Amino acid sequence: MRVLLDTHAFLWFVLNDPNLSPRAKATIEDPNADVLVSPASYWEIAIKVALGKLDLFAPYADFMDRGIAGNDFDVLPIEPRHCARLLTLPRHHKDPFDRILAAYGVRRLW
Repeated sequence: MRVLLDTHAFLWFVLNDPNLSPRAKATIEDPNADVLVSPASYWEIAIKVALGKLDLFAPYADFMDRGIAGNDFDVLPIEPRHCARLLTLPRHHKDPFDRILAAYGVRRLW
């Protein structure tokens, strides 16, 4: 099973935050799951840290390395074909980060 973490699910998992549901945590920890993270999520996290809206309690680069590589997550690149889907994607989300995650067409976990 391929699972794309949105920004909150990624943060909640790495920070061991109780906002992550037990079901979501079990899915992420499933050894058969291919857990994916989008550059949109680590871009969004960097913006929130820079604006003072998020404290990672660690340097950004260390946090992201521990969060992605340390959990054996894979990075799903943003490719032109994903951006092309944005042209026809319904306007369910106005947030550009949510829209690119929706454009992947992969099951998202949040």
